[in-house]
Amino acid sequence: MPVALVTGGGRGIGAACATTLAEAGYDVGIGYAGDRDAAEATADRVAAVGRRAHVHAADVADPDAAAGLVAAVEDELGPLDALVLNAGITRDGPALRMDPGDWDAVIRTNLSGAFYTARPALRGMLKRRSGAVVALSSVVAMTGNPGQVNYAASKAGLLGMVKTLAREVAARGVRVNAVAPGYIATDMTAVIPEQYREKILAATPLGRLGEPVDVAAAVRFLCSDDAAFMTGTVLSVDGGLAIGA
Repeated sequence: MPVALVTGGGRGIGAACATTLAEAGYDVGIGYAGDRDAAEATADRVAAVGRRAHVHAADVADPDAAAGLVAAVEDELGPLDALVLNAGITRDGPALRMDPGDWDAVIRTNLSGAFYTARPALRGMLKRRSGAVVALSSVVAMTGNPGQVNYAASKAGLLGMVKTLAREVAARGVRVNAVAPGYIATDMTAVIPEQYREKILAATPLGRLGEPVDVAAAVRFLCSDDAAFMTGTVLSVDGGLAIGA
């Protein structure tokens, strides 16, 4: 059976990706940083559809921890067929008043963490001449967003990483793509003030926030053989928000 690893798999988009991939037949490794209960709840949903799950704590901003996550999942479930780079944090604030620590934390987790996790996973995929990597970027990578200079920079950096890795590994049959969600109904967006939420909805042609399963469906597609001729691609799942960007 195919095996996938989802970082940040305990809640929100990551949990939806893990469950959706399990429904597609994958055994799923679930990486998490701090909330083991949430990760275990995701594992229960994976098990409920008859697939194996393995939960492993790792701070992906640490290269050794990220490599250890990949190794632990492969030891437990088998070689990775798919990797979903979803781990991410926010530390919002105006650029000119942003604490350097908030800049560094977001870049380390969202961008460096994705690289540190992708590298050991890709080594195995290249040897097997097969595999799919999907990174979760964001609509703000293309549009920018006031108060999120660190987050937007990290998500834009992911697009450059994806396109470069795609070129480097394509000859060995490995694909690397990205999904750029818009505003999705998760814990991260639940704190958005109502006034700002109304502006987002007004700017979204489909007139609603997305659901985690909307993003997970795109991730599942990019991991599948249906996307066999796609690499270096960015799929926007944003309700049309980026149309006017």
